[in-house]
Amino acid sequence: MPFEKVHPEKLSAAVVRQIEKLILRGILRPGERLPSERELSDKLGVSRPSLREAVAELQTRGLLESRANAGIFVTEVLGSAFSEALIGLFANHDEAVFDYLSFRRDMEGLAAERAAQNGTETDLKVIDALMAKMEAAHGKRNPSEEARLDADFHLAIIEASHNVIMLHMMRSMYQLLREGVFYNRQIMFKQRNTREQLLDQHREINAALQARDAAGARAAVERHLDFVEAALSADRKAEKNESIARQRLERESDR
Repeated sequence: MPFEKVHPEKLSAAVVRQIEKLILRGILRPGERLPSERELSDKLGVSRPSLREAVAELQTRGLLESRANAGIFVTEVLGSAFSEALIGLFANHDEAVFDYLSFRRDMEGLAAERAAQNGTETDLKVIDALMAKMEAAHGKRNPSEEARLDADFHLAIIEASHNVIMLHMMRSMYQLLREGVFYNRQIMFKQRNTREQLLDQHREINAALQARDAAGARAAVERHLDFVEAALSADRKAEKNESIARQRLERESDR
C-alpha cells in the first residue's frame, strides 16, 4: 500500500515555509525589515531558538540577510536577472527602451485583465487608494511623488492579477525603471499637459478595474503605454532637433 510514516514537522521548518510564502506572494518585499526577534516569535507562536534556526536557513538560501545593528531584511534580489553589462546596454540604446515599453504593454495589459477578473475586493481597494494618493500628489505638483506612485499603482495591478512569476519579473523591471536605466520618468510628470493626460489615463484604468471590466482595463492600460511610448519618442526627437539647432547656431557664430 502507498503509505508512509508521518513525521512531525519541526517548528523552524513551518516558520521557513510561512516566510517563504510571504516573499513569494510579494507581501514581504525586497529590502523590507522583519519585526524584531521578540515580536516575530510572539506573532508566530514559536520559541526564539526555533525562529533563529528558521532565519539562519533562509539566510543560507539567500532570501534573508542580516545588517549590522539594523536587523533582518528580505534580500534585495530585484534586477539580479540581468548582468551589469546588459543593464549598461539597456541604458545606452533606444532600441531597448522601446522594446521595454512594448513588453510592459503586453504584460500589464494581461495583468489588468486578470486583476479585473480575479482580484479580490481588497486588491481593488488598494488600487483605488493609490489612485487617490496620485490625485493628491498631482494637486501638490510633486513630480517625484507622482512618478513613485505611478510605479506603485501599476505594481498593485500586477499584484492583483495573482501570478507570482509575473509579479517578481515585473518588480525587477520596475526597479530598473526607478533607477533610471530606461528613461527619466520624472521628466514626463514635470510637463503640465502630459501630467494631466497621464492622470486621466490612470483614472480610466482604475474605473475599468473597479467596474471589473476586464477588456476595458486591458485596453486602458494599452492606451496608456502607447501614450507613454509616443511621448518618449517625441521627447527624444525634440532633443535631437535641439542638438542639431545648436550645432547650426555655433556654425553661424563662427562665421
